Amino acid sequence: MAAVFFLVLLSLSVGAGIYGFSDAFGYLTGSPLLALDAQLTMVMETLRIPRTLCAVIVGVSLALAASLLQSATRNPLAEPGLLGVNAGAVLGLVIGLTYFDVESTQGYLVWSGLGALTGNTVVLIIGHLVGKSHPLKLILVGVALSATFGGLSNYVLLSNQVVLDQFRFWNLGSLAAADIDAMLMILPFLVVAVILTFALTRQLTLMQLGEQQAKSLGINTNVVRIGVLIASTLFTACAISVAGPISFVGFLSAYCARMVEPVALSLQVVFSALFGVIFLFIADILARWLIQPFEMPNGVILALIGAPVLIAVVHRGGFRTLLAVK
Repeated sequence: MAAVFFLVLLSLSVGAGIYGFSDAFGYLTGSPLLALDAQLTMVMETLRIPRTLCAVIVGVSLALAASLLQSATRNPLAEPGLLGVNAGAVLGLVIGLTYFDVESTQGYLVWSGLGALTGNTVVLIIGHLVGKSHPLKLILVGVALSATFGGLSNYVLLSNQVVLDQFRFWNLGSLAAADIDAMLMILPFLVVAVILTFALTRQLTLMQLGEQQAKSLGINTNVVRIGVLIASTLFTACAISVAGPISFVGFLSAYCARMVEPVALSLQVVFSALFGVIFLFIADILARWLIQPFEMPNGVILALIGAPVLIAVVHRGGFRTLLAVK
């Protein structure tokens, strides 16, 4: 929590404009002199504060989606970006942009949600079939899904140059277009997904014992998987509708949370959400700082961080350790 608080202040102090930490802190504490600075007010209210809030929403969404998918598939490498769920959401949105002239946040949410629902459904079915003893098989399936959905997206985009130009930067994943109204619109869906997540933690914990054991304890595993499907789809759609497809946040967050709390899923999801916010803040601050006055997409920075970590985990067999703990 201390790290999150520090990164919030840092996020509000870095970015467009000449204003630094003292200006941002003075503005937040209601300094009369700074309150009269119209340019500072514009920078804070239209750029930095929306971007900071967006980092919280997207970080929590991607982290909790990964935690749910990992628990439901019993695969500690699962996360929306690696399993093709993000690619499915992108395909859904591309179809909406190209054939239905989607322009509003509501449209982004609906069409990315339909695509994420398709990806999540495939992932949960295949995860149930391959089981926990083959953690890398599901990742290979995710690679195949991503390639398939990505190829279909590119095919659709080639038919519309205007949509292609609109889509190009968004597809890299960025918080640059954060908008307060868009976040307020998706907030109810995010709250529903969070409530559903905590409602499912006990059942998902028991399901780690195995399918038959969970059923003997009175757990309806099919209902639980449907709950996971709904919650993870809402999380993914909310994140992608405001920030585009960002990978590796969920994997890094859930992995670190499991290191802190390897047993209690109810605590794991809390730590996962905190780590998700921390990682996204770090990526967003670096995105604004590294190549000033320009900025890098957040998805690029997280890929540069997350890919080597994933390779290291697989190389060291870290997923076996996690499975053994569970």
